[in-house]
Amino acid sequence: MAELITIDDPDDPRLKDYTGLTDVELRRKREPVEGLFIAEGEKVIRRARHAGYDMRSMLLSAKWVDVMRDVIDEVPAPVYAVSPDLAERVTGYHVHRGALASMQRRPLPTAEELLATARRVVVMEAVNDHTNIGAIFRSAAALGMDAVLLSPDSADPLYRRSVKVSMGAVFSVPYARLESWPKDLEKVREAGFKLLALTPDEKASVIDDAAPHRLDRVALMLGAEGDGLSRQALVAADEWVRIPMAHGVDSLNVGAAAAVAFYAVATGRPQT
Repeated sequence: MAELITIDDPDDPRLKDYTGLTDVELRRKREPVEGLFIAEGEKVIRRARHAGYDMRSMLLSAKWVDVMRDVIDEVPAPVYAVSPDLAERVTGYHVHRGALASMQRRPLPTAEELLATARRVVVMEAVNDHTNIGAIFRSAAALGMDAVLLSPDSADPLYRRSVKVSMGAVFSVPYARLESWPKDLEKVREAGFKLLALTPDEKASVIDDAAPHRLDRVALMLGAEGDGLSRQALVAADEWVRIPMAHGVDSLNVGAAAAVAFYAVATGRPQT
C-alpha cells in the first residue's frame, strides 16, 4: 500500500519530479536523463500501470484520492496529496485532471528487435510537435500499426503532452529510435519492408493504387508538419504515395494524414 502524504510546501524536495512541467526545453532534457515521464489523468495513469511501467510517485488533489484509492492501495510508491493551488505552483499550470504520476521509463528496444516481428511500421522523420506525436501514436494503435521508428531528431513520445494527446496509446505501440538518419532506413529495407514515403507531391502514386494493404511488409514514412519528408528521406524511399485531395486542399495535418494512410496500409493486411 502506498503512503499518503499531505504536502503544503511547493518547495518540498519530494515534489521534484513535478516541478516546471510547462518548461518544455527543460523537461525534454531532464526526463530522459532522470529516467522518468509524467502521466496525467486517471485513465492515462491506469494505462501506464497496465502497460507495466513502475510508478515513482503520485500527485493528487484531495478529491482524486478516493477515485485513485485502488491504485493507492496497490502500489508502494508515495502519494502526495496537495491543494489545487499548490499543484499549480509546483507544475506551472492548472492541473485540470487533478492527478499526476511520475513513472519510471524502461529501456527502448532496438529497431532490429521491432522489425523482426512487425509487418506494418511507422517511420517518423523530425516530427517534433508533441501534439502530432500523440495523435499519430493514437491512430497507429487504433488502426493496427505494429511499431514506430523515430529519427534521432523526432520528439519524445513519453513527453507529458504526447502521452496526454494519445490517451496513453504511446504505451500500446512499441517504438525505437534509429541512430543514423537516413542511413538506417536501409535496415528497414533489409528486414523485408517496402519504404513508402507519404508526400503531397503530384508525382506520388495515389495510396490506394499503390495497394500497401496487399504487401507483406510496409514501412510508412511521415515527415514533420509543414516541411514534410526531407529530400534525403524521399530519395531513400522505394515509392512515394499521396492521399488524393478535393476542393483545392493541398495537404492535411500530419496527424490527420497519418490516420488516413494507416487505414490504407492496414486494411486487409496479410494474416500471420
